[in-house]
Amino acid sequence: MTRQDRPAAGSAAPTWHDDRVTAPLTPHDPPSNEPGPAAGPTEPALLPVDEAERRAQTRAELRQAAVVAAVVAVSGLLLGLLWAWLAPKVPLISDGKAVYLKNSEGEQAIGADGTFALLALGFGVLSGAVVFWLRRRGGVPLVVGLAAGSFLASLVAWRLGMWLGPTSDVVAAARAAGRGVVFDAPLKLAAKGTLLAWPLAAMAVHLVLTALFGPRDPEPVPDWTSGEPGNPA
Repeated sequence: MTRQDRPAAGSAAPTWHDDRVTAPLTPHDPPSNEPGPAAGPTEPALLPVDEAERRAQTRAELRQAAVVAAVVAVSGLLLGLLWAWLAPKVPLISDGKAVYLKNSEGEQAIGADGTFALLALGFGVLSGAVVFWLRRRGGVPLVVGLAAGSFLASLVAWRLGMWLGPTSDVVAAARAAGRGVVFDAPLKLAAKGTLLAWPLAAMAVHLVLTALFGPRDPEPVPDWTSGEPGNPA
């Protein structure tokens, strides 16, 4: 403590000054983990424009895939009609007690499977080309719709052809034809693997056309001012 000079008579009372007294320190900032002021109700976050466009594009692709699958599946009706018309008939004969093949060395049964496979391959090539022509940009949903629709079309054609062909009740057909009279065997598909002929052909054609004539992604433009390795700064 230091004392100031003594004042003259009649002056104000002497004042004392403490040299060790300093200005109050400014308090430190509150720790970051202290809760801040209560925030008001938050508004729902809006999706970025790119995200909204991507979702809209995905929905559009799914709709297109559903339409493609439905149209291709319905076209299986035409395959069933052609198969029932063009498939070779297998002749049977009855002696009144049992039913036999009229020609045991005939290849009509194999011919039915071959006819279905050839027709399915043709329909697969046609459907794959048409889908690529109408929807050149493609996309995974469109390809999946094409494959699913093609398989459903094969199933529709198989069941329709059997329904349009000779009756599956061989005993009733033999009785109706009579003893020693030739009649046709039911139309059936012995090799079930031929049901995949249509989807495989459609997928192969669509893949080849997309690889040859599909739209290409734009080439990235090099940024010559980025200073990245290989690019001058």
